Amino acid sequence: MRVCVVGGGGREHALAHTFSRQGHDVVVTPGNAGIPWSVTDPVESIDADLFVVGPEQPLVEGLADQLRSRGRRVFGPGADGARLEGSKAWMKEMLARAGVPTARHASFAPGDEDRAIAFLSTLPGLYVVKTDGLAAGKGVLVTESLAEASEDARAKLARGGVVIEEGLTGPELSVLCVCDGERAVPLAPAQDFKRANDGDAGPNTGGMGAYSPVPAAGADTVDLVLTKAVEPTLAALRADGIDYRGVLYAGLMLTPEGPKMLEYNVRFGDPETQVVLPRMRSDLAELLSAAASGRLTGADPAFVDDAAVTVVLASEGYPAAPRTGDVITGLDEACDEPGVTVFCAGVAADAGGRLVTAGGRVLDVTALASTIAAARARAYAAVARIHWPGLHHRHDIAEEASRA
Repeated sequence: MRVCVVGGGGREHALAHTFSRQGHDVVVTPGNAGIPWSVTDPVESIDADLFVVGPEQPLVEGLADQLRSRGRRVFGPGADGARLEGSKAWMKEMLARAGVPTARHASFAPGDEDRAIAFLSTLPGLYVVKTDGLAAGKGVLVTESLAEASEDARAKLARGGVVIEEGLTGPELSVLCVCDGERAVPLAPAQDFKRANDGDAGPNTGGMGAYSPVPAAGADTVDLVLTKAVEPTLAALRADGIDYRGVLYAGLMLTPEGPKMLEYNVRFGDPETQVVLPRMRSDLAELLSAAASGRLTGADPAFVDDAAVTVVLASEGYPAAPRTGDVITGLDEACDEPGVTVFCAGVAADAGGRLVTAGGRVLDVTALASTIAAARARAYAAVARIHWPGLHHRHDIAEEASRA
């Protein structure tokens, strides 16, 4: 099968790598200097059996609709379904209609500053303030300070809408579900790390690492996520006339009262994809093609028993103001570590052909091994081989899970 992956980050590298190792012909547009299947051709001019749209922005803008209108087979929701990520306020409305457990929340528009601050004062002490629209995973403040939350809400409302919600406690869980409009098939669960610094300190980011499988989330937990959240959401979308064919990424908190939905994303998670897909034994392209064609009946994705751990290497200043243009060294040496694959995210080539940093999250160092502890050790051994000025990464990815 010839597969076109749309996008240019670590997630798209992981998708292309999986399609290639499973024997498919792959092209990535626009890709990046570190993805070997990259081309500069516009997606509209590429001929492929299946198009997989990676990032959320083109989905929200309707790229999947445009490709389908040309008769292409596309894995990725149309603009109507992509509103689940394009508007957190609309997503929360959909959760309420579908009866999906989530945090107490309220949405506010510019001009609603006083109402927003009044609502914040009714919450019990952990405050979450979210930009309503797309923010590349960085438009969220989680704080115990009412003053900080109020200041952030006012700043965000000066630019657009916000969703304010009660903070939940418990381990987070990511479940990526492949959907064909009527059915949802879960992939192996993963857990990611949103905060920039060790100990879950610092600002929220797009994700600083991940691991899979998740000891706290067995088959019963995944079944509960499907029956209580994903399937009711698909039913609510269908009731609105939305034929959702793509990934429905359920980001949850495993609270003492049970799983509660934090948010939906409408694409493969990043960096969760980098730990889920390396563990995939069954054919990913066949699965996504079946979903795109509306025929997932009987699909049962298979995964190896090995664990995967990804450590994200970021530029100095990420997420606020990442520095770019620094030469990356040690990449070949890192890839020589057993069980290690390095996915390229924010990279470019300089005039001499050397890889340089070109974004906030630069590389995703992924390792497979028989246990989480062994995979973690391999990943960090590879990380130690890679250098550039100001390189930043967390040191505690999967640390607690490796002791479980």
